Amino acid sequence: MTETLTVYVDVKSPYAYLAIEPTRRLARQTGVKIDWLPYTLDIPSYLGSAEVDETGQVVAQDRSEHQWRRVRYSYMDVRRYANLRGLTIKGTRKIWDSSLAAIAILWAREKGRADAILDQLFPPFWRRELDIEDRGVIEKCVYAAGIDTEGFGYWLDGNGRTLHDDLRAKAEAAGVFGVPWYIWQDEVFWGREALPLIRQRITGELPDWAADMGLAQDNG
Repeated sequence: MTETLTVYVDVKSPYAYLAIEPTRRLARQTGVKIDWLPYTLDIPSYLGSAEVDETGQVVAQDRSEHQWRRVRYSYMDVRRYANLRGLTIKGTRKIWDSSLAAIAILWAREKGRADAILDQLFPPFWRRELDIEDRGVIEKCVYAAGIDTEGFGYWLDGNGRTLHDDLRAKAEAAGVFGVPWYIWQDEVFWGREALPLIRQRITGELPDWAADMGLAQDNG
């Protein structure tokens, strides 16, 4: 039986975006199955909130200077890695409610197509081409991913919303606080930086950098 790596993502997290392809590659190379799950971040609770206009000027904000430093560094950091891979990451103009996109991922997951919807959500959102708070836009993403949309509109407000809220509550009860968040055989990992260690857990082989990180056994 194929073992499963559970991965929580949120479309409004650039770190989750950067993790998608490396996670897929890990799955291909090790033969594990990925169970993509959404976790809708509450960014204002730890980074405050802000909104900027088209010129980048702040028009409303509720952040300390410390929070602004964290946000500025985060975008600088993700852009460095995105540039290496030819990905576009433009800073968002506000704190988005990504729950509709999360419910779309759950709908796709119910259809066995969770992986397919990610490419319709993440890249255009980070090019500022996707309004993830627009129901019609989200439904078009589902359709573009080749997933049946019949009943999707009702599901957004009904069972889908209930499933989203329940899943989020269970994730937080289990300790999830950020994305990408990985669970492998009840062991948890935060961030794509953990992928080499996850690979070691899956294959039993230490990566090349193990000695430098102090993970290899010292036989000397």
